[in-house]
Amino acid sequence: MWRNYLTVGLRSLLKSRTYAAINILGLATGMAACLIILLFVRNELTFDAWMPQADRTFQFQTYYTDPHGGRENNLQMAPYVAQAALRKDFPQIAAAVHLLSAGPVVLRNGVATEVDDMKFVDGPVFDVLDLPLVKGDPRTALAKPGDMVLTDSEAKRRFGSEDPMGQTLTLISRGISTDYRVNGVLKDLPKASHLKLTMLARYDPPSYWAQTPDFLSQYGWQSGWIYARLKPGADVKSINAQLPQWEKRNIPDQFFGGRRFNQGDDMNFALVNVRDVHLGRAQNGSMTPGNDRGSIITFAIVALLILGMACVNFVNLATARASQRAREVALRKVLGANRRQLVLQFIGESILVSAVAMLVALALTELLLPLVSRFLDADLSLHYFGSGGLILPIIGLVLLVGVAGGAYPAFYLSRFQPARVLKANKSAADAEGSGRLRSALVVAQFAVSIGLIICTAVVYAQTLYARNSDPGYKREGLIQISGISRRQLDPVLDTMVREIEKVDGVTSVGRTNIGISTTNNTNSGILVPGREEPISMGIYQVDTKFFDTMGIKLLAGRSFDINRPIDDITRPFPEVPEAERAFAARGANTVVNELAVKRLGFASPQDAIGKQVRGGLVRDEFGGSVPITIIGVVQDSRFRSIRDPMDPIFFLFDRDNHNEMLIRYHGNPATVLARIESVWKRLAPEVPFSARFSDDIVREVYHAEEARAQAFAAFALLAVIVGCLGLFGLSAFTAQRRTKEIGIRKVLGASTGKIVQLLVWQFTRPVLIANLIAWPVAWWVMRDWLNGFDSRIALTPLPFLLAGGLALLIAILTIGAHSFRVARTNPIHALRYE
Repeated sequence: MWRNYLTVGLRSLLKSRTYAAINILGLATGMAACLIILLFVRNELTFDAWMPQADRTFQFQTYYTDPHGGRENNLQMAPYVAQAALRKDFPQIAAAVHLLSAGPVVLRNGVATEVDDMKFVDGPVFDVLDLPLVKGDPRTALAKPGDMVLTDSEAKRRFGSEDPMGQTLTLISRGISTDYRVNGVLKDLPKASHLKLTMLARYDPPSYWAQTPDFLSQYGWQSGWIYARLKPGADVKSINAQLPQWEKRNIPDQFFGGRRFNQGDDMNFALVNVRDVHLGRAQNGSMTPGNDRGSIITFAIVALLILGMACVNFVNLATARASQRAREVALRKVLGANRRQLVLQFIGESILVSAVAMLVALALTELLLPLVSRFLDADLSLHYFGSGGLILPIIGLVLLVGVAGGAYPAFYLSRFQPARVLKANKSAADAEGSGRLRSALVVAQFAVSIGLIICTAVVYAQTLYARNSDPGYKREGLIQISGISRRQLDPVLDTMVREIEKVDGVTSVGRTNIGISTTNNTNSGILVPGREEPISMGIYQVDTKFFDTMGIKLLAGRSFDINRPIDDITRPFPEVPEAERAFAARGANTVVNELAVKRLGFASPQDAIGKQVRGGLVRDEFGGSVPITIIGVVQDSRFRSIRDPMDPIFFLFDRDNHNEMLIRYHGNPATVLARIESVWKRLAPEVPFSARFSDDIVREVYHAEEARAQAFAAFALLAVIVGCLGLFGLSAFTAQRRTKEIGIRKVLGASTGKIVQLLVWQFTRPVLIANLIAWPVAWWVMRDWLNGFDSRIALTPLPFLLAGGLALLIAILTIGAHSFRVARTNPIHALRYE
């Protein structure tokens, strides 16, 4: 029996090659999309699952909430001081370690190079993070300060074919030169990890932070990551429930301007399993870009919708072809076949089509997976057997698609009555309800396509807006050089600035510790007379040429003047108590942005000029609260992503404390950059030159949004292709069924245009109805997505009208070409056919 079913199914497919090709190609497209997204979703959901004992390994995270604006800043980082307090109060913690991100200069054989993703560690990291070592003993590799571990790729980069074990590298960080001995080689970590490491070095925190001891004792210093390994059987939920009380016991009260405050008032903590970090609540201060479960769910839903559209094609074409198989069903029933056998036969044929489509889909997946992996920067691989093998999901998908696509046609075809079908040459193809069902399914298909086109248009428009909207400074013609805070640059930095200013093509040079898309955040409480609670403000140092170099407009007051000592907050480093106290007594001048004026409660920029507030610019023992006078107001500038809320900023003039150098230029960018690099290497050959054009920085900031727009565009294209395949097949079969009608209309004088119009209207009507479904759904989804941006485009009718018009045009072109060919057929042939 099954052999007979298989033979009949193959004959049916070979007889109707167009039908088979449309179904197989549509299903294969949907299945390939589904498989690729399944691999992507699995990759996202299994981040760090490869790590041994991951179930007992946790990251300690910090969650900030601004009491004034309600803005959240959820960090994967945590204060260094918290590690010891956790181990003291929670015996469930077996081990803990702090990782500190650093960018030291690496010296080997007198050659200075940079290192990316290097981390200092304060303890035996392998007791907490079970990372795979290729060489070395995890118990001794980082046993004491001066020990170092490299990843396999970093070891090859630095030592080539030499054995790195026992070799020495010199690291220069914070002006301190220290030799480190390589005691181990790490296997390169999988891309499916929130960790990003090339080098681990054991250091001594007290000596490293001797000049800034607050790092070791203040809960307001968020720099670095704390990891903890719990003892077997420990309950992390119990620990997290006790953390609010732990905060009260360990975070001391402080006094600012005579008022008590506590650094823990606006922050909460949580231990988060390493497998949940990538998709977790905290996405700021991360080593690698994270994701959110909403995006993963969205992609999964879109894949299922495209697969569903392919199944809809199957249902539509099967019911449309009912007239061709009605006599077969009738004869089988006459010869004794029951309905159950017929249902099994048709579902079997559906599963056969699904299986063939899956073979095509697997070939497409194998071909496209390398491209998708590069696009997503992920290690996506398709394995059929063994751990992580997809053979069972593949078989399940074949059966699911086969049954889902074939169930309705099977029951629909098997219900035909032999008497009705065989009587007087009559067809049962026009059974009640089948036409309405096909129209409804076509509406659903194009509703999905139109919705995806709208989403693509909105995401793309927002991405363009983000990249091209006015950031509050002149983005074009700007170079940013990072790493100028390195201590070895101190003796030559002023000279370097003067020499770069002389370079042909350079018009201005400024320095700051807030650059374009930098990750540092420096905030302090500002006390306004008449208000009890301090207001959190960003505090950033600049030089006198920063605003001119950036092209930031002055709205009121004046800018900093190098000839006015009161403008200058430069003090000796390390701290000199007398200088700190003198500064606290005399106060400082500041230039603020527009948002700071609003947060402080002033009516206008001009109203803020001359007003005095107090800020915590020195430590408590030196006075804590410093009088600050507002001398100028500049326009708001967006230094970071458009997703991040803009900061209220106090700019302070400091001659020394800068991380970034900004250079305004004109002329050929590559030529100017080469001249600047030449100056740098002449004056500081031991410090790597790290410069980028502002346009490149901004492009990288919005790379994720562009990737999302491209992904939606790909999905929309797939949906349109699948929808058009089905529409083409339906129009072909409909035209075939209406051959006699078309012939009679032509004999009675109907023009080719009128007949094309008749056929096209039958299928464009569902497309128009699909807009009524797609528009409100797409509006709701895109409104929520756009609300995640601090600045966004308006959701106008334009993308909705364009998407509807484009879908209608595609439908007309798909149907029109075939309809035109049918309409030009000689009516004699049509009437002879009947």
